[in-house]
Amino acid sequence: MNDRYASYTRLKFDRPHPKVLRITLASPLKMGAMDAAMHREVSEIWRDVDDDPSVSAIIITGEGRTFSAGGDLNHERKGADDYEIRMQTMKEARNIVFGMINCSKPIVSAARGWAVGAGLACVILADISIAAKDARFSDGHLKIGVAAGDHATIIWPLLCGMAKAKYYLLTADSFTGEEAERMNLISLALDDAEVEAKAVEVASRLADGAPGAIRWTKHALNNWLRQAGPIFEASLAMEFIGMASPEGKEGMDAFLQKRAPQFPADTPF
Repeated sequence: MNDRYASYTRLKFDRPHPKVLRITLASPLKMGAMDAAMHREVSEIWRDVDDDPSVSAIIITGEGRTFSAGGDLNHERKGADDYEIRMQTMKEARNIVFGMINCSKPIVSAARGWAVGAGLACVILADISIAAKDARFSDGHLKIGVAAGDHATIIWPLLCGMAKAKYYLLTADSFTGEEAERMNLISLALDDAEVEAKAVEVASRLADGAPGAIRWTKHALNNWLRQAGPIFEASLAMEFIGMASPEGKEGMDAFLQKRAPQFPADTPF
């Protein structure tokens, strides 16, 4: 494997095809949650792979039977009281979103099991998203008292429409991969056993295709997302303002303590 990837400790790399780089999220935490090191690496990998001339297509997948349950809430709770941690995490969240959008190589996601928060961002922001029919998705932000900021506002309304976006973001309800395909939030939903092979097949086809035409088409299509950049930036700021608010602290404390949150009755916003 290219030395440019040697410094990564939370991402595993292999080549299912000579020009396809498969990135596997390898978290030490339960359900593939992203600790601080993984969150940082996921924010940086897109620049490195974009600069790698040996890669023509990318797969991002989870380890074992899950994709990623999103950010490590213990670390995020520390960030609620620590400005530097909070701003670093916000910077990384921005780099994940714009890194995937601006990476010139096509990205295929292969999701099984749970994908939540930042994990779900990596599924949805892929150019082609493939999930198991029984995969479980949730944005989840509203459950912990913060705005849905890490990817949803930039892309969900475009994919599934405003009505579905508002329903699932405001309620934080979970839904299956099959439901995600039905509402056009992902590209394909397949039986669990078929997901990885289909991702390799699609990524290999892309890797063997006309590289300029594929990359230029991705770039042009993603101008729809770039137009929504200010919407995303506002939602991201609101998310991280909310983390340090009474709502955010209570929401995270309640989740970590496995109890129902007691949110304030109102907010001045």
